[in-house]
Amino acid sequence: MKAKREKIYRKLKENPKNVRFEDFCKALEIFGFKYRGGRGSHRVFTRKGIREILTIQHVKCRAKVYQVKQFLKLVERYNLLEEEEYVAEI
Repeated sequence: MKAKREKIYRKLKENPKNVRFEDFCKALEIFGFKYRGGRGSHRVFTRKGIREILTIQHVKCRAKVYQVKQFLKLVERYNLLEEEEYVAEI
């Protein structure tokens, strides 16, 4: 799982402008974020231990660049690549 997260992180970091929205949502879930709902084109993701809430939306089926970069900063700030595996509470 750690290798998968590293691959996803590298891919997003190398090209944050060309990320399919659904792929971005899956990436958030792989990093332990949980979908909490939303309205319209907005989707809200949270993760235990992280104060920030990610509200994302798409433009023509692509994730917004600033939101991808915001997620990458959270990965770096909370060392999410270093975790062996995140087990979300059910």
